[in-house]
Amino acid sequence: MGSGKAEKKRKRPQNPKRNGKPLGSKSDVPKSKSKKKKTKKDNNHQNDADQIKTKNKTTTVTSDSNNPLPTPASPSQQLSYFLSQFQSANGVQLSSLEMESIKVSCILDVSEELGQDVMRLERHIKEAFGAKWKEELCEGKLIEGKIEAGSPAVLVLATSALRSIELLRGMRSLTKECHAVKLFSKHMKIKEQVSLLKNRVNIASGTPSRIKKLIDIEALGLSRLSVILLDIHTDVKGYSLLTLPQVRDEFWDLYKNYFHQQVVQGDLRVCLYGPIPNGNEFKGKSLELADG
Repeated sequence: MGSGKAEKKRKRPQNPKRNGKPLGSKSDVPKSKSKKKKTKKDNNHQNDADQIKTKNKTTTVTSDSNNPLPTPASPSQQLSYFLSQFQSANGVQLSSLEMESIKVSCILDVSEELGQDVMRLERHIKEAFGAKWKEELCEGKLIEGKIEAGSPAVLVLATSALRSIELLRGMRSLTKECHAVKLFSKHMKIKEQVSLLKNRVNIASGTPSRIKKLIDIEALGLSRLSVILLDIHTDVKGYSLLTLPQVRDEFWDLYKNYFHQQVVQGDLRVCLYGPIPNGNEFKGKSLELADG
């Protein structure tokens, strides 16, 4: 038996093929050659990856150049949007005479930086008051016959208490000496706010319903009001001050009763703080509608 096994071992090398094919076609290849082929294949894959990477990079650049960021809305476009929202929310049509009475100069132009970080908001407020911004926004003393208690120079309107606070944070350096007043109902009693409004107020921020109530009871004055800032940034649900149903109605009620006439007279400017929604607001003819 031992000799038979030895004989089999000797005969196997003499039969290098089975069924006409080389035995162990992969394993019989020398290791050095196999490694060489694998390296070449890996290099090909790497070259392909580099080409894809380069191609994707080029495509991104091309896409940016072909699709630049939209041009911010001009003051005239902002005014058109504001008036279209006014008509839509109130179910009215302004006459051409009424439209002409509202000048584009009533819009505070911050269009170059629409959608900016709220922490830079104070820069626009300073620019709105020019060289007198320190006197108007940082001074904390009442001046008899000139600076009445509870009469802010800037009034910020937002959809919620939280958003009102966020906007105030963007003007923190302006409110260090003369603290801004928060005018919303959440966690704040109206009596507390009335007490705060007995001092000089330069900047106030709040929601339309509470602001109107404070004006109605003559706690909040409008004698110094120069700018109303309307926060039109949208929330997570896509709503803003001018589109959130209940808040929108409260705002327009406030605007018609206390702000519109001052805007027409040129004594009050409107700041639409945020990007104008993309839509059909500026398509077609200007808003020249029948008297309603």
